[in-house]
Amino acid sequence: MSLSLRTISRKQHLDYIQGLSSASHCQVPAWADVKNEWRSENLGWFDDGTGELVGVGLVLYRQLPKVKRYLAYLPEGPVINWYAPNLDEWLQPMLKHLKQQGAFTVKMGPPVIIRRWDAGAVKAGIADPDVKRLRDVEATYVEPRAFEVADRLRRMGWQQGEDGGAGFGDVQPRYVYQVPLENRSLDDILKGFNQLWRRNIKKADKAGVQVIQGGYDDLPVWQNLYEITATRDHFRPRPLSYFQRMWTTLNGEEPNRMRLYLAMHEGEAVAAATMLTVGRHVWYSYGASANHKREVRPSNAMQWRMLRDAYAMGASVYDLRGISDSLDDKDHLFGLIQFKVGTGGQAAEYLGEWDFPLNKLLHKALDIYMSRR
Repeated sequence: MSLSLRTISRKQHLDYIQGLSSASHCQVPAWADVKNEWRSENLGWFDDGTGELVGVGLVLYRQLPKVKRYLAYLPEGPVINWYAPNLDEWLQPMLKHLKQQGAFTVKMGPPVIIRRWDAGAVKAGIADPDVKRLRDVEATYVEPRAFEVADRLRRMGWQQGEDGGAGFGDVQPRYVYQVPLENRSLDDILKGFNQLWRRNIKKADKAGVQVIQGGYDDLPVWQNLYEITATRDHFRPRPLSYFQRMWTTLNGEEPNRMRLYLAMHEGEAVAAATMLTVGRHVWYSYGASANHKREVRPSNAMQWRMLRDAYAMGASVYDLRGISDSLDDKDHLFGLIQFKVGTGGQAAEYLGEWDFPLNKLLHKALDIYMSRR
């Protein structure tokens, strides 16, 4: 297939995404409005033979201070046929175009899963004192074509940095936790939860925890819980305006693309989470909880409600998003995988993010700057 690349309209981009069963929420046109500190562009790949649109990419451009040179970033994209034997014919025109736009380096995140571990394999790794990383556990499933994609990228000159061993070296998480929903009943899914999760769901129900769906006006309630969580877990919270913008832009593009859930106990919101949907892929994206009333297990009740809603919507996967690959119970990130593995499901490793330096000097300067942040 001979291909052409050119800028497309947001409508063309959105129409293409809406025809897919799954694409990252970072690749929908409205994501550019969420990241409004970046300039953006919608790219389309066309089959020269038929004129058909066969791939899209959302590019975010971040300008270097004082010079008109840009980091071009395609988060969890572009949305193309990554297993095409002529992958270089898809990517070379993109590099040429981005260079013409002033990019000095390109970063992208192929949405390609390379390995999966089922919950049993993860639990066995946690129980083994000699295992410290998920990558040390034999994978339940390996995608050989993903290794071929990696080999092709390297031969083309794409580079991949170290992830620091925690799996969070990339901008977007390399390791995620997913609960498959397709061809399973809700009873099957609940039976896949471990005993602690099932017990906590019952405990929340018995304590009177109610999970409700909130709206735009409830975002300040979310923000309060989120900032409490940020203080407790030592991270810098995003401002309320960020989530208000997410709500307005994502739901403006497609109703219910972003949802807010609140776990209530005795009239008080004690946990909250945001949920995103593109096609049949549903993500739990941000979560928060109060410091008190944790004993009534609002987070377990909320996740179960969100998963059931995803199931009712016909989702094929409920994605609990990022985990670290650390299986060391002394690691501060261990709790992420420990919590999520209780849902059954699978840990998955993506191919990770890749860079292509178009100007090696500026790319090196950016590397040094990022390493010192």
